[in-house]
Amino acid sequence: MKPAGRLQAAIEVLEDIQQRHRPASLALAEWGRGHRFAGSGDRAAIGNIVYDALRHRASIAWRMGNEAARALAFGVMVFHWGETPKSLGDMFEGDAHAPEPLSDEEIKALTTGALADAPGWVQADIPEWLEEAFEGNFAEDFIAEGQGLAQRPSTDFRINTLKADRDKVLKTLKRFNLEPTQLSPNGLRIAPSQGPARTANLQPEAAYQKGWVEVQDEGSQVCSLLVYARPGEQVLDYCAGAGGKTLAISATMENKGQIFAYDSDRNRLKPIYERLKRAGTRNVQVRAPGESLEDLEGKMDRVVVDAPCTGSGVWRRRPDAKWRLTPDALERRLVEQAQVLEEASQYVRPGGYLCYITCSVLSQENEGQVYGFLEDNEEFELLSAGEVWEELFPDTSSKPWSSDDCTITLTPTSTGTDGFFFSVMGRRSGGGTEPLPTQDTSDNNRP
Repeated sequence: MKPAGRLQAAIEVLEDIQQRHRPASLALAEWGRGHRFAGSGDRAAIGNIVYDALRHRASIAWRMGNEAARALAFGVMVFHWGETPKSLGDMFEGDAHAPEPLSDEEIKALTTGALADAPGWVQADIPEWLEEAFEGNFAEDFIAEGQGLAQRPSTDFRINTLKADRDKVLKTLKRFNLEPTQLSPNGLRIAPSQGPARTANLQPEAAYQKGWVEVQDEGSQVCSLLVYARPGEQVLDYCAGAGGKTLAISATMENKGQIFAYDSDRNRLKPIYERLKRAGTRNVQVRAPGESLEDLEGKMDRVVVDAPCTGSGVWRRRPDAKWRLTPDALERRLVEQAQVLEEASQYVRPGGYLCYITCSVLSQENEGQVYGFLEDNEEFELLSAGEVWEELFPDTSSKPWSSDDCTITLTPTSTGTDGFFFSVMGRRSGGGTEPLPTQDTSDNNRP
C-alpha cells in the first residue's frame, strides 16, 4: 500500500471506532481481516495513525476545529509526523486510493491551528470531566502529565533472573538496540517507533521462548520491586491476572518461599500457566476462582492487591480507553476496589504487609481508597513506600509523585514509565509491624 492508501484506511478505521464505540484493537483487527492484501508494514502504519489520533484527539480536534476522523488523521500527519499540507497534497496526487483532496478550510487549520488559547484539558489531551482530578493531583504540572500520557510508549522487558542476566540478554539480542532501563536493574527498553515504523517484536526470539525475558513496563517492574518480598516468605498475589507481577516477585524471591497467585476472573488468569512454565518458576501456586483461600487467612507475610482500575496510567498504550471512560464507570471501579482491598486484607498476618497497586493516576482510585480503608481498619497503618524507593533507587534523579510522602505515583513524565500507584500498609501486632528500609527524603511533593 502507498502512504495515501494507508492514510485513507486509517480514516476508515477511525470512523468505525467513532460510529460503533468499540476498542481500537477490534476495529483494526476487523479491517485487517477484510483487507488481506495489507502487509505487516501497512497494518503497523495504519495502526500508528489511528493510535496517535486517539492519543491526541482533543488537541487535534481543537486545532482543526473538527473532530471528524478525517481531521484527526490529517492532524496526526502534520502536527505529529512532520508532513505539511503541500506534502500531503503531493502524496495524494495520482493515487486512486487516497483521501479526497484537502479543502481550503483544512489547509488553513493545518497551517495556523494552535493550542495557545485552548483549555487545560485540551492541551493535556484528557477528557474534560477529568481536568479537575488531574489538576488536583498534579497541580500546575497537570497539563504536562496529561501530555506525557499522550505520547507513544517504549516497549519494556524484564530479564528473568532465574534464567539469565542483563549482559547475556543484551548480547543475544544486540540487533534490537535494547537499552537498560533507568530504574529497574533488570529492565531493558526499545524506544518508541517513529511515524509509520513498526515496533520490534521479541516474542518469536529464542531468548523469549526460553523464558529469559518477559514483556513488562518498567513501572510494573518497579512496583514489583517495591513489594520488597524476600526469599522464603509467604506471599499472596490477590489480583494476579496474567501473572506479570507474580513472575517478577518470584524472581525477586529467588524461587524460594511461596507465592499464591489468585484472580477472581478465570479468563484473566488463563495466560499465567504457560508463563510460569516458560519462566522456570517453582514457588508459585495458582489458585483459580472457586478454589478456597481459607488456609491462607492471617498467614501471609505480604498480600499484593493489583486492583482493577480505570487504566488511566496506561493511556499511552490504550488511548481509546480514556475517551470511553465515564464517571459511572469510575464509580463502579471505586466500589470494586474497596471490596477487593477489604477481602485481601484478611490474609495478612499480624506484622505483615498489604500492598495496594493500581495502573491509575486518579487520586480517587489511589490515595482515596487507601485512606478510606485505613479509616475502617484500625489494625492497619500506612507505611512509607517513599523510603523503600530511596532504598532501592538511591542514585536516580527520577522521583515519583507523592501527596503524603508515603504513597507514590509513577508517571511517564516523572519516572519515564506507565502510570502506577503504589502504597504499603502494615498490619499491627503486639510488637507492631517490622520497619521498612528508612531514609529521610522529601522533595517538592515527591519522595
